[in-house]
Amino acid sequence: MLQFLIRRLTGAAVIMFLIGAFTFFLFYAVPQDFAALSCGKNCSPENLAVIRENLGLDKPISAQFWEFMRGIVAGRDFAVGHCSAPCLGVSFDSGDFVWDSIIDRFPLTLSLTVGGLVLFLVFGLGTGMLAAWKRGTMVDKAVTGASVVISSFQIYLLGPIFLGIFVYSTGWMENPADVPITEDPGRWFMGLVLPWVVMATIFTAQYTRMARSTMIEQLQEEHVRTARAKGMAQRYVFFRYAWRGSLIPIVTIIGMDLSALLSGAVVTEFTFDLPGLGRLAVDSSLSKDLPLTMGVMLFGAFFILLLNIVVDIAYAYIDPRVRLS
Repeated sequence: MLQFLIRRLTGAAVIMFLIGAFTFFLFYAVPQDFAALSCGKNCSPENLAVIRENLGLDKPISAQFWEFMRGIVAGRDFAVGHCSAPCLGVSFDSGDFVWDSIIDRFPLTLSLTVGGLVLFLVFGLGTGMLAAWKRGTMVDKAVTGASVVISSFQIYLLGPIFLGIFVYSTGWMENPADVPITEDPGRWFMGLVLPWVVMATIFTAQYTRMARSTMIEQLQEEHVRTARAKGMAQRYVFFRYAWRGSLIPIVTIIGMDLSALLSGAVVTEFTFDLPGLGRLAVDSSLSKDLPLTMGVMLFGAFFILLLNIVVDIAYAYIDPRVRLS
């Protein structure tokens, strides 16, 4: 298991380096004077030269790339102070360190992602198992039909509908808001429950069908039929043999869908006007704050790689054969 984890971490480090290099050179391929963007309008040549020197833009591209990559590992020194590792640069717009801005917004995006993930796994797998258990009955048909209909919706469509019904019309729920969990756990939960429900609704439909099909497939396996032939209870066979086997393809798909889940959190932030990483990325793009845009891209790539490693570890525990692959 340790060797498996080392291989995955090594591969993730290589991928992050390649993403960082690609993002950096793409950043500098843009035909813009970054010092001018930072200085703003009516900038004197003297101020422009000072900013170019403070940001290290007066050095060759190769030296700037080395400073950027070294800063991620060991930190860098700027005119505004020392940027501790991992240093992703200084924002043109606010003058703050990019890493500090990301960390300030990250808890909200993480809360949306994890909350939505927990909800759609619980309800998606639960309804899918129920449909497989009641295969061919009205329950199965109702669950399958509902999942097909719901899967046609999108967050930006379902979000305003839920807001109109549960917030503005009935007043049953509060308007979504960003309240730190350390400040008030109750308000944190109530401020995010509606975005969680919207995200979970979209993804639940997909995983309901997936859980139903994989469970039905597992129920046809030889070892499951052998367990039934031995006289084991249907409920015991269902949960002891079929359930674990059905998790393997589901966990695999979760790993593939993590980027979609993260992008779903970004769309959810816009739909419910929540200040997460998605809002930060778009706002920085609109203001041409390129260091901040690049930092959010790199952080998003790291987050997706990290979640994929977690999924691979879970996969290895479910199916020990993957540890040798």
